[in-house]
Amino acid sequence: MKQHPAATELLASASNFLRDELLPSLRGAHAFNLRICINAIDLVRREIEQGADAIERERSRLVELLGRDTGLDAMRNELCRRISSGELTLDQPALREHLRATTMERLAVDQPNYSAYLAAVARRGGTDQNEPSEE
Repeated sequence: MKQHPAATELLASASNFLRDELLPSLRGAHAFNLRICINAIDLVRREIEQGADAIERERSRLVELLGRDTGLDAMRNELCRRISSGELTLDQPALREHLRATTMERLAVDQPNYSAYLAAVARRGGTDQNEPSEE
């Protein structure tokens, strides 16, 4: 039995068709709205490809930083509380690394072509977990 292509492959194909074949024929509001749709499709594809792994890495960092696993949302809230109270500060390398890594992983999904993200990846020699995908 033949399997369907993966969801990420279907999304990439749809995005490529819309960008390469349909978008050049449109102008004005229709072109603008199609770009929004293409960006949404690409974001969903990246979320499927990278989101679960990024969340697991964030969870692992938070467990290490906070010393316990109380669930991702609770740990995020605890992190905010500890930062607000001054218990955790940017003087602590583990906090800085967690915030940097979480931000970079989120940008890799949300805005992989954002110039500051690309510059940060380049400064690190392209060693971040999630490098920008081709758009």
